[in-house]
Amino acid sequence: MTAAGERAPLLEVEHLQLYFPIKSGVIVDRTIGHVHAVDDVSLVLHEGETLGIVGESGCGKTTLSRSIVRLLEPTDGVIRFRGRDITRAGRRALAPVRRELQMVFQDPQASLNPRKRVGQIVSAPLTLHGVKGKNADARVRELLERVGLNPEHVNRFPHEFSGGQRQRIGVARALAVEPKLMMLDEPVSALDVSIQAQVINLLDDLQDEFGLSYVFVAHDLSVVRHVSDRIAVMYLGKIVESSPAEELYVKPIHPYTVGLLGAIPIPDPRQNRARRRLVVEGEPPNPIDPPSGCRFRTRCPRATDVCSAVEPQLTEYANGHVAACHHPLNVTAEELTSARRSPLSPRSSGEELPDIVAGGDAAAVAAEG
Repeated sequence: MTAAGERAPLLEVEHLQLYFPIKSGVIVDRTIGHVHAVDDVSLVLHEGETLGIVGESGCGKTTLSRSIVRLLEPTDGVIRFRGRDITRAGRRALAPVRRELQMVFQDPQASLNPRKRVGQIVSAPLTLHGVKGKNADARVRELLERVGLNPEHVNRFPHEFSGGQRQRIGVARALAVEPKLMMLDEPVSALDVSIQAQVINLLDDLQDEFGLSYVFVAHDLSVVRHVSDRIAVMYLGKIVESSPAEELYVKPIHPYTVGLLGAIPIPDPRQNRARRRLVVEGEPPNPIDPPSGCRFRTRCPRATDVCSAVEPQLTEYANGHVAACHHPLNVTAEELTSARRSPLSPRSSGEELPDIVAGGDAAAVAAEG
């Protein structure tokens, strides 16, 4: 993992929105509402950096990643790759960008064509970009070997491999055209724990070898910790906290993040029973009609009247730590005084920071794990 430093961003996402229309009608379709899958999200990624995006199932992580690579068309906002606006770029304009922006999907079995042999699957991106014949065959064998597979298996079908091997095939396919950025959509969630470690180590080695940047989508904070330089926590279509990776585990600010950390199991049963945790109860609200104010307030034990009346803005504290909460945890008086509105805040918000109240006892935060 490499620090971003002062380098120009590789990827910039500004106020990205993606609403799915809800249709009704037999003869004439009418739009009667929208699912707020991604709602005013801004992110920055530098070369050589890994950004982890975490949250519960249904929070919009996968939709966000697919919007960034233009597999889904954004409703609004801006996506810049290497300083170039690709938000509304057509198919021809996107062709050179596709080579540098690749995706690895969550389910390797569903993302690999069962009718194609492994050699055909891995060589497909090469064929699309004009690499054919012996050059393509040699490249495929080289890639299979690099991801830990036998190059002689080019004539096998996907069903002849294990889940971890199929995911390696997906990684090899993404690497075929030498990308600069790889979107990893929960690449290890369907794998056994031991296989997860192998795939994560492989991704780490590939990043160092090829100078890759990653956006690593996951719901497991214990996995994201080992691969990310920065972590963004997503809830109901919005980013609620973003921080350098290690600081998020030591000093979480948003109650939702604290709840996610508290859900990480500890191997020692006595420590697991003894720790105090903030439990996130209930189900996420309906994304068709999200709550007013803070979207997390319906499940937050610290919610007050201000949480329902005013949407909290992303506020920047020390060390580049950003959170959107009226009642932040683990924030000192000095940090509270120097806090300022983050440039990643929703554009619909006012310029003034909302009233925020310093959080409670830091000892109550279940940050180990």
